[in-house]
Amino acid sequence: MSPSSGTSGTSSDANGTSDDDPHPSGWEPRDPTLPGPAESRRRPRRLLRTLLGLLLFGALLLAGAFAAGYLLVEIPPANAAALAQSNVYLYRDGTPLARDGEVNRENVRLDQVPLTVRRAVLAAEERDFHTSRAVDPKAMVRAAWNTVTGKGRQSGSTITQQYVKNYYLGQEQTLTRKTKEFFIAIKLGREKSKEEILQGYLNTSYFGRNAYGVQAAARAYYGKDVERLDTAEGAYLASLLKAPSAYDVTTHPENRAKAVARWHYVLDGMVTQGWLSPAARAAARFPVPQTARAATALSGQRGYVVQAVEEYLTDHGIVDEKTLAGGGFRITTTLEPATQEALVQAVEDRVVSRLDPAKAPTDRYVRVGAAAVDPANGEVVALYGGVDYTQQYVNNATRRDYQVGSTFKPFVFTAAVQSGAQTQQGLPITPYTLYDGTNRRPVEGWHGSPYDPANEDEASYGEIAVGAATDLSVNAVYAQMAVDVGPADVRRTAIALGVPGTTPDLTASPSIALGAATASVLDMASAYATLAAHGRHDTYTLVEDISRNGEQVDLPAVEPRQAVSREAADTTTSILRSVVETGTGTAAQAAGRPAAGKTGTAEDDKAAWFAGYTPELATVVALMGQDPESGSQEPLYGALGLPRVNGGGVPAEIWGRFTREALAGTPPRDFDLRLMPGAEAPPLPPAPDDPEDWYETGEAGPGAGPREAGPGAGPREAGPGRGRVRRRARRGRGRGRVRRRARQGRGPRSAAPLPLGSEVSDRWSP
Repeated sequence: MSPSSGTSGTSSDANGTSDDDPHPSGWEPRDPTLPGPAESRRRPRRLLRTLLGLLLFGALLLAGAFAAGYLLVEIPPANAAALAQSNVYLYRDGTPLARDGEVNRENVRLDQVPLTVRRAVLAAEERDFHTSRAVDPKAMVRAAWNTVTGKGRQSGSTITQQYVKNYYLGQEQTLTRKTKEFFIAIKLGREKSKEEILQGYLNTSYFGRNAYGVQAAARAYYGKDVERLDTAEGAYLASLLKAPSAYDVTTHPENRAKAVARWHYVLDGMVTQGWLSPAARAAARFPVPQTARAATALSGQRGYVVQAVEEYLTDHGIVDEKTLAGGGFRITTTLEPATQEALVQAVEDRVVSRLDPAKAPTDRYVRVGAAAVDPANGEVVALYGGVDYTQQYVNNATRRDYQVGSTFKPFVFTAAVQSGAQTQQGLPITPYTLYDGTNRRPVEGWHGSPYDPANEDEASYGEIAVGAATDLSVNAVYAQMAVDVGPADVRRTAIALGVPGTTPDLTASPSIALGAATASVLDMASAYATLAAHGRHDTYTLVEDISRNGEQVDLPAVEPRQAVSREAADTTTSILRSVVETGTGTAAQAAGRPAAGKTGTAEDDKAAWFAGYTPELATVVALMGQDPESGSQEPLYGALGLPRVNGGGVPAEIWGRFTREALAGTPPRDFDLRLMPGAEAPPLPPAPDDPEDWYETGEAGPGAGPREAGPGAGPREAGPGRGRVRRRARRGRGRGRVRRRARQGRGPRSAAPLPLGSEVSDRWSP
C-alpha cells in the first residue's frame, strides 16, 4: 500500500470525490416537503379525475332524480278549479251582498276554432309550439333568472305546461307545483298529440270577464261564436291571455295603449311566422270589444262592488286573478248596508229619477260615480258604480279616465303649507295671501312653456286672497301658487295624501293645479279622507275578511302614516269650510252639519265633481259624460234639464243628501283644527261708508252657458255664485268677500299699498 492511501480508511473515485462526502460534486439537496417531478405530473391528473367523477356522479344523480320523478308523478284527474265554485260577498255585518263565480265555459273542438285564431294564440304564447318540446328548460331558467334579478316576473312555461297548470294543477307559485308541472307536461307531450293539447289549452285558458275558454271569450267580448271570429278579433283575444282584466279596454280604458300594443305584437308575430300576409296585416284595425253583459245575479250595484273588490284583491297581491276566478272564497267587505243604500237612494233621487233622454238627449250620456271612506280607518263604507252593472259595465267609482278638475286645488294649498312655500315676493302663503287673479295672467317663475290659464267665464278678479280664490276656484291664482310651491312638491303631496303615483296626467307642471289628472272617484275619496283625518293617511280598503274552504287568507297589514302635518291638513280644511259656507259648494249645506269641500269641473264640462267631508265621513261624487255606443267622453250641457252641470250643482246636492242620511242619528261634530301660523282670522274692520267701496266681479251662476277655453285653459269650474262675490259679502255679512281695498292691495284704509303676494289684513274667515 502506498503512503498516499492514508490511514483514514476512506476511498476516492477517479474524480477525487470521497464516498463519505455529504454533498458530492454536481448534486444539490432536495426539500423533502416539495413534490418531485413525477408527483407534480400526477396531481393535475388526480384533480381532473375527481372533477370528472363528480360530474358523472351529478349526472347520474340528476338522471336518477329525473327517472324517479317521471315514474312517480302521474297525470292526475282534472283539478277542482276546472269546475270553479262561486265566491260569496258579504256586507260588513255578514248579510249577503252578492254571489259570483259561476264558471262561464263551453268546450269546443279544435276544428271549430278558425285557423287564424289558433295561430294568433300561438303568436302570442309560443310560436314554435308544433316543433318544440313539451317543456323548455332554457326558458324556465331564463324566466327564473329574470324574476330573481328584478327584470319582472316572467313565465317560462310552454303552452303544454300552461295547460297542465290550468287543468290538472293550480295557479300557486310553489316549487312542488312547478316540479309536478314539469313531469306531467313531459308525459302529456308523449301521450297526447299537439292538436289535443292545443284544444285543451284553448278550452281552459282564462280570458277575463269570467270567461273560461275561447268560445266563452268570443261570446263575452264580441257576442258571437268562436267560428265567426276574424283575425283581428282572434288577435285581441290572444292578447288577453297575458293580462285578462288589465287588457280589457272597456273596463280599463286607461290601459288601452298597452292592450293595443299587445295586439300589434300578436299580428306582427303572425307575419313573421308567415301566417299572415303583410297586406292583411296593414288592413287590420283594432276590434273594440262590446260592453260586457253581466249576469243578472250581479245587477244593480252588486256587480260594481264585486268588480272593485276583485281588483282590490288582485292589485294588492292578496289573491291572483285566476285563483280568485276559480271560486270558493268567502269575502266580507267593509261596506255598510244602510250607508250603501243611502248613497244609492241619493243618486236615484237627484239623477236617475230625473233622466229623460226623450226630452234631453244629453241625458243618455250621464254617468255617476261615488265613494265614501271612513277617515278613521280608510275603510270604504259605500260605493256607487253606475245605474246598473248589467246596463253600464264600466265602474264609474274606480275608472281613471276623467279629469278631476278643481277638486285637485286643495292639494296645492296643502303642499304650500307643508313645505312652507313662499310667493315670488318671498312672503309665506296663507289663506290671506294676495294673488293676482287676472284672467289669463301668465305664471311667473316657471321656466317651461308659457302658461296663462283662463278663469271660468273669463272672469278677472285682480288681487284676491287665497281663501277667496278657493271659494271662487280662481285658476290664475292656483296655477301661480303651484309654481310658487313647485309642481314636483305638489305632485308628491297629492301622492302622499292618497292619489296613486300612476295616475294618468299627474304631471309636475303648473297645469297640475287645475286638475288635469284623471284619478278615480275612490282615489279622491281616499285623499280627502286624509285631510279629514288631520293629515293621517290610511290606505283605503274594501275587504275586512277573506277565507277559502274555511281557511283564512292573510290581508296585508298597513299601518297608518302621517302623510302631511296636522297644520297643513287642518288649514286646508279651514279654507274648504268656506267653500261650503259661502263659495261654490253651498248646496252641500243640506248635510246639516259642519262640512268642508271643493267643487270641480273637467274641461268642456265632460265631468262635474264634488269632494267633501265631515269629521266622520269623506265622500266624492262625480257626474261624467260618456256616449253609451262609442264610449267617447261627451259634454254634459243640457243634461237633467240644466244649461250646465257643475260640481256645485247636482254632485253637491247628492253629497248633501247622502251625508245627511248616512250620519243620521249621529250628533253633528265640529272640526277640531290646528292652523298654521298666520291662518287665524284677523279682526273684522268696520263696514265702509260708501257702499260702492265693495265690488262684484260679475254674475255667472247656474244659468251661465258654455264658453270656449283658449290655449292654456285647463279644467274649468262652474257653480252657484261662480265668478262673483256674493251680495251678502257686499252687505258685510259673508265670508270670502273681497273689498276694493284688498283688490288694490291696500288693506285697511290707513295701510300703505301692499305688493302682490302679501298678506291681506281685511277679514277673510275660514
